[in-house]
Amino acid sequence: MNNIPNTIRYLSSKSLLLSLSKSCKNMGELKQIHAQIIKEENPSLCEVVFAAESLISFCAVSPNGSLDYAKVLFNQQPNPSIISWNFLIRGLSTSKNRREAISLYQTMHSRGFQPNNFTFPFVIKACTESCMTSFGVLVHTHIIKNGLEADSYIRCSLIHMYANGKYLDAAKQLFDACSDGDVVSWNAMIDGYAKCSKMDLALSVFEQMVCRDVVSWNTMINGYGTLGNIDEAKRLFDEMPERNVVSWNSMLAGYVKCGDLGAARGIFGMMPRRDVVSWNAMLACYAQSGRSNDALSLFDEMQALGIKPTEATMVSLLSACAHLGALDLGVRLHKYINANKIAINTVLGTALVDMYSRCGSISKAEQIFSAIEYRDVLAWNTIIAGMAMHGHAKKALWLFKQMQAEDVVPDDMTFVALLSSCSHVGMVEEGQRLLASMSTTYGIEPKVEHYGCVIDLLARAGLLEEAVRLIGAMPMETNASAWGALLGGCRIHGNIEVGEVVGKCLIDLQPHHSGRYVILSNLYAAAKRWDDARKVRNLMRSNGVAKLPGVSMIELKGIVHQFVASDQSHPESDNIYKKLFEISTQLKNILGYLPDTQQVLLDIEEEDKEHVLFVHSERLAIALGFIYLGPRDPIRVVKNLRVCRDCHTVTKLISRFYGREIIVRDRNRFHQFKDAHECPFLHELEFFVGSMQMFPLLSRGSSEKHTRSTWAIEEVQC
Repeated sequence: MNNIPNTIRYLSSKSLLLSLSKSCKNMGELKQIHAQIIKEENPSLCEVVFAAESLISFCAVSPNGSLDYAKVLFNQQPNPSIISWNFLIRGLSTSKNRREAISLYQTMHSRGFQPNNFTFPFVIKACTESCMTSFGVLVHTHIIKNGLEADSYIRCSLIHMYANGKYLDAAKQLFDACSDGDVVSWNAMIDGYAKCSKMDLALSVFEQMVCRDVVSWNTMINGYGTLGNIDEAKRLFDEMPERNVVSWNSMLAGYVKCGDLGAARGIFGMMPRRDVVSWNAMLACYAQSGRSNDALSLFDEMQALGIKPTEATMVSLLSACAHLGALDLGVRLHKYINANKIAINTVLGTALVDMYSRCGSISKAEQIFSAIEYRDVLAWNTIIAGMAMHGHAKKALWLFKQMQAEDVVPDDMTFVALLSSCSHVGMVEEGQRLLASMSTTYGIEPKVEHYGCVIDLLARAGLLEEAVRLIGAMPMETNASAWGALLGGCRIHGNIEVGEVVGKCLIDLQPHHSGRYVILSNLYAAAKRWDDARKVRNLMRSNGVAKLPGVSMIELKGIVHQFVASDQSHPESDNIYKKLFEISTQLKNILGYLPDTQQVLLDIEEEDKEHVLFVHSERLAIALGFIYLGPRDPIRVVKNLRVCRDCHTVTKLISRFYGREIIVRDRNRFHQFKDAHECPFLHELEFFVGSMQMFPLLSRGSSEKHTRSTWAIEEVQC
């Protein structure tokens, strides 16, 4: 096969030419053989049928084939043979368009072609994978009419289909009718019960088995692991007579499901052999645990060992990049996906959208979203949430209309994203309308998360009485998040009376949540009630609760650098502080910047308050960006807490004075600062912080797309 044209030139037998098609390595070789077959004069009917079957077989079933080419070949036959029908149905049943297999079967049936025992298993598989059990019931009647129900392969496929569709009674009826049930039938029944979370019934079938194979054990272990019953999974794992890589992967997946990173790392290290599923599971564990740097390091190790990544690998890595805000790494992964021709399906496409939107490139996220061929509700939710994070509420609402125009049914997470977008920009009336429409228009009963978003919206807008009334009108018990949203509003607007009651209530509800203590303490401090603030801090210490430190990250040349306030651990620490002092001096001397020490809610001297602001973590990250990035490169910083108002102002001034684009992602949203853009809400911002002397200067320079309500709620701690 090294030189196809020369090989064909010396072939004299048509049968040899046709048999050659079975040894093709790629579509290029097959097309050359196909062209030579077409040149043959006056082929017999038998030769035509055999040629079509051979070519369709490769195109439809081979991993190097082409289903589109198989369909063209198939459609050129006036009377396809049953073998051609079966090969194409088989190929379609394992493709992303499984419903085409069902449509082809319907066409086959309507044209009077008689299916056989090779047809039905793949039609049933397509019904199972497409969640079309109702059509599978119709196929079952055809199986009975054709007298093929006793076929073990067909029977196992039916048991699997019914169990997967949660038709457990039908599956059990078929299973009980198997007088000579083989191990595959038993395993199909166990798998069905396990997928329906009925592990007691699965265990009953498992214990009745006379001959168990490794699949039986793995199915049970995986079932327990999926439900989080890791002790029972471990018991079976220890009792297994023999294990394969799937056994180890099942245990690893169980620990990942339970969030037990230590145990997952332990079993990953003990595995005698690892496949790509093992690596993907460990990558997912790191990504879900927030250990994004570890995930990226593991990927480097995976590549060094020559393990070829899959779609699942890329999804976990993109999630890690999204968490870190590591855009450069994310872009490199995207290029790797394209270079290695990894198909960007709905899942991977959605992961790319999430990565780009959370790394500050919402335009690229929108571009990727538009290119996704099949956009499910998760894909729509991801792009809507991305628009919300970037403050593009109107675009989020427009996308919601487009989503409905494409007949994608919204779910509860769609409305969480929409209500969050309204909250970020203070669209009170729109948020209230969306909440009211959930049940009346879309048949979705609002959950506590939806009420929490609207309570947050009202509280940020200063409508505290309305927020309290909404809490009282909630049909379910108010959770800590809803109360927390109200407390945040009290802090923003200085309502010490309501805030004190809510804060104490939250501390009772969540005695180990550091944020509740911090906000209440800050509320007292803002009112100069220093003794009460100290009492809250002392209570926090006595309860063994530590304040979550503010951490800022910046990615430079593929390396993510982390800082905390007053950080001096970085190798470039001296240069960072030197650069930061230089920047601060310029802002004070030329732009007249004065630190907003009211944001430092500590009973200390004014000079000490200025120093506290000076060493906030995001400023250190920005200073490092100045040292390493070119003057035209955007500086991108990710922070785990809200940005304080003074850091927000300083970043705006830096952007204006140095002509730098600076993008900061905090816990809730993006803040994008770009030189030479007038702030459309500047007069409203001045209303809220009228005493700040630098604002007249800001009106001529850099700006951020911010609304009044967003500015008003900037975090008071870094």
